[in-house]
Amino acid sequence: MQRYFIPKEQFVEDKVHILDEDAFHLNKVMRAKVEDQFIVSNGETRDVLVEIEEITKNKVTASIIKDLERNNEPVNNIWIAQSLPKGDKMDTIIQKCTEIGAVRFIPFTSERTIVQYDEKKKSKRIERWNKISKEAAEQAHRNRVPKISEIKTLKELLKMVSEAEESFVFYESEDGLYFKDMISKKKDHEKKVLTFLLVVGPEGGFTADEISQLETAGCHSVSLGKRILRTETAAMVGLTCMLYEYDEMGG
Repeated sequence: MQRYFIPKEQFVEDKVHILDEDAFHLNKVMRAKVEDQFIVSNGETRDVLVEIEEITKNKVTASIIKDLERNNEPVNNIWIAQSLPKGDKMDTIIQKCTEIGAVRFIPFTSERTIVQYDEKKKSKRIERWNKISKEAAEQAHRNRVPKISEIKTLKELLKMVSEAEESFVFYESEDGLYFKDMISKKKDHEKKVLTFLLVVGPEGGFTADEISQLETAGCHSVSLGKRILRTETAAMVGLTCMLYEYDEMGG
């Protein structure tokens, strides 16, 4: 069933009002009709099943049928800090990691980052990534849309490491210390909600000095296995590995 995230202000008493691009999507793409049903979420506290009452060019009004359980999110909060890759790879990382279950993305620049954005391009990229994240969260039936941080420097990222209970940096030169083994050692058996930060380098990888800085800040340097992964693959593999180890992949 189709799902849309809308601002909580568009929940009015027993109705919801779908506006702008979402209204266009319902009207022109989904060919929605009066009495059609779909799911609406405010991305924070409420998911509801609704039924369309009225359709106009720029607005769809629907009545709330019932509130739904909000049980599609991982127990733990996993943040992806990704050094900016070339081309549209960041689009793919945000889309796929949103589907898998990341709750926050922190794009950043490091020494070997090739991509350079001016302030105007940064703003447009953040806008684009937020749209991709929203659409991916709707497709995956998430209960919330992951947050996209402003683009950070490595120095700024280092200051954020302490905000997470556990932080890991994926480093291809790390010998013998595998991510899976580290998760098992660090796994909290009290079932409390934790925040994890997963740090991924650019196409050329981190320098030894950057790894040293990250470790000093509190990141555990770990390997994702014997094979060298592309930067756009590492975040997806690491995220999936963590969710699996915490029994978030079913079973």
